[in-house]
Amino acid sequence: MSFSESPVTIRTVERKVEVAWFSALCGDDYEFLGVSDGGLRSSYQHCGDIVRLADDLGYQNILLPSSFVVGQEPLPFAAAMSAQTQQINQLVAVRMGEVHPPMLARHLSTIDHIAEGRLTVNIISSDLPGEKMESEARYNRAREVIEILKQCWTRDEIDFKGEYYDLQIPWTDPVKPYQQNGGPLLYFGGISPGAKKLCAEHCDVFLMWPETEERLAATMSEMSELADGFQRKIDFGLRIHMIVRETEAESRAAAERLLSKLDAGKGEEIKARAQDNESAGVLRQNELRAQSDNDYIEDHIWSGVGRARSGCGSAIVGDPDQVYEKLQRYIDMGIRAFIFSGYPHLDECELFAKHVLPRLDTTRLNVVQGRLPSEMPETPLTYGVRK
Repeated sequence: MSFSESPVTIRTVERKVEVAWFSALCGDDYEFLGVSDGGLRSSYQHCGDIVRLADDLGYQNILLPSSFVVGQEPLPFAAAMSAQTQQINQLVAVRMGEVHPPMLARHLSTIDHIAEGRLTVNIISSDLPGEKMESEARYNRAREVIEILKQCWTRDEIDFKGEYYDLQIPWTDPVKPYQQNGGPLLYFGGISPGAKKLCAEHCDVFLMWPETEERLAATMSEMSELADGFQRKIDFGLRIHMIVRETEAESRAAAERLLSKLDAGKGEEIKARAQDNESAGVLRQNELRAQSDNDYIEDHIWSGVGRARSGCGSAIVGDPDQVYEKLQRYIDMGIRAFIFSGYPHLDECELFAKHVLPRLDTTRLNVVQGRLPSEMPETPLTYGVRK
């Protein structure tokens, strides 16, 4: 399939991809969607098992999501996992405004040093728990936090005056990260106009939720043009679930089984818990599912997950060759980062690593983009002059 949109420009031109898994910090692990299982609760042990398995199996990154639900808070959890993993990056979701920006920079820089640079940051701009803000105000606050983070990581002092923050701090030694040339990469997702502009101006990887290839291509073309307006290039990522089995029939049966015990009312209740349940991205996925045939919005893209989950609501469903070929189509479009998940997360993590992961040409975007130094850098927390 070819698309008529203008060409997409990306930072990572080479056809290598960063493959991430997902740890269910926010109560999102099931054998049957909508049926709570105490053995799959978001405990420290279970979520840690997912991270450690993904590390052992060779995934390059893992998303640690954030929401005000029973589960693990991403920042302290990431710090703990940094000392228990060997090679995997962590993509830590951080809601802008929850933590005073200089202290947020310090939290992230501390984790960055513990992990020796194996840290990336997922910028979240939704409402804080118990708060309701207009969309434009939320994005303006998020923009200010990001600008302060960048000052913390790249300048010798913090000098910022905005609508939400007025900060003059004469030194940034306490917040200097391990990673160089800008600090940890910033990943961001959102399809409202304010979200797109914020990412184009300040972030490094634009994350998309599942839609048809045509819609994804149109979004990528628009984002590429927006970033160019700020004299920037960004990379593109896709957050999607995975159901891969040895045959297509088995994969489709697994999808059907996942929904086989779902009560529709319970599914809506689960979706409503999430702070993004009425976001533009969720509504667009709901629209595609409503127009679909048996929840398949496109060949091998099944949107049944969205019946009991806010956020990412579709899965790639197929045998190993079909999944691989679908991923190649995405890579041809310019996607350079994937964030996968599946139910239960431990089982599907192993299946994808067995059937597809070894066939992909993988990398870490913070390595490609010169953020992760090859040797220990000189920083206040390594061997820089102690003041």
